[in-house]
Amino acid sequence: MVKRPVGFGAFEFSVIAGLRAAQLARGCTPRIEGVFKRATLAQMEVAQRLVCRLPLPLDVPAGD
Repeated sequence: MVKRPVGFGAFEFSVIAGLRAAQLARGCTPRIEGVFKRATLAQMEVAQRLVCRLPLPLDVPAGD
């Protein structure tokens, strides 16, 4: 079981890890060495803060 880092809500952690797992499934290079399932690897990367979210800028225009 991967422990969620301090400052991450459960929802935020699971969403970021899920998005990272999807990236790994598409062929992105893992940032951790070892043989793990994609979901576990994604959780480990997020827990070690190797992957995080970037805040969206507030001045992004809506799609036309």
